[in-house]
Amino acid sequence: MTPHNASDDNRWSDLDRPPLNAASLRRGLVREGGLWSEVEVVRRTGSTNSDLVARAAAGRAGEGAVLVAEEQTAGRGRLDRQWTAPPRSGLFFSVLLKPAEVPVARWGWLPLLTGVAVATGLSRAAGVDTALKWPNDLLVTVGGEERKTGGILAERAGDDGVVIGVGINVSLRAQELPVPQAGSLALAGAVGTDRDPLLRGVLRSLEDWYGRWRSAGGDPAVSGLQETYAAGCATLGRTVRAELPGDRSVVGEAIAVDGDGRLVIATEAGVREPVGAGDIVHLRPA
Repeated sequence: MTPHNASDDNRWSDLDRPPLNAASLRRGLVREGGLWSEVEVVRRTGSTNSDLVARAAAGRAGEGAVLVAEEQTAGRGRLDRQWTAPPRSGLFFSVLLKPAEVPVARWGWLPLLTGVAVATGLSRAAGVDTALKWPNDLLVTVGGEERKTGGILAERAGDDGVVIGVGINVSLRAQELPVPQAGSLALAGAVGTDRDPLLRGVLRSLEDWYGRWRSAGGDPAVSGLQETYAAGCATLGRTVRAELPGDRSVVGEAIAVDGDGRLVIATEAGVREPVGAGDIVHLRPA
């Protein structure tokens, strides 16, 4: 009889949520001449973004490093909001990018690029339509309502790098949602919730979009990024309220994403105000 090991119980405690297969992910993603240089899966950590920023600072991670956690205990969204989910219920990962050929002024497009890549990858791999809420939320439709199923957080890593973190709720059940406005791929009718092909699909899509953007010197129009982002952005064409730093807010119709990746809001006073940072509230459907 095999000795009983409590960690085995934990590893397979939820049979609908098997662990990721790190060796298989490496075989599928790390290749000569490709972007992804290493793929590491850890059981549990505070934040993959914090870990990868620290590794980059210490010279222990190069471009294309991917760090994935089965569980994050201190995952962060924008404005340091907490992001928590049951173990193995989602994809929580960070990547290190070093776009040396792209002027730093254009690096602000990286979270938007990641949004396009994730939405494209999930559409193919999960069969779920994912819309983008400016600047970095991923939305799915559950029961006719838009729900947030994921988010993106970009942080500078030294002078030459950016760490981009992605969190996606994959198999969360209704009773596990942290807030009523949250959703998951499973609740949106995904054809599959096996996280291995989902992660491979998302990272291949990110490699493709990053390559296009980098080849174009980061130009959002030449790379097709600006047009593709606008086409998939659920914020455009809606009345929104932008809550800006300094307790200021702007209400109007979101009419465009400009060349700097800012959301352009047309106010009732006839002013077109570009918003580079802030919280956006969708006030009514497009």
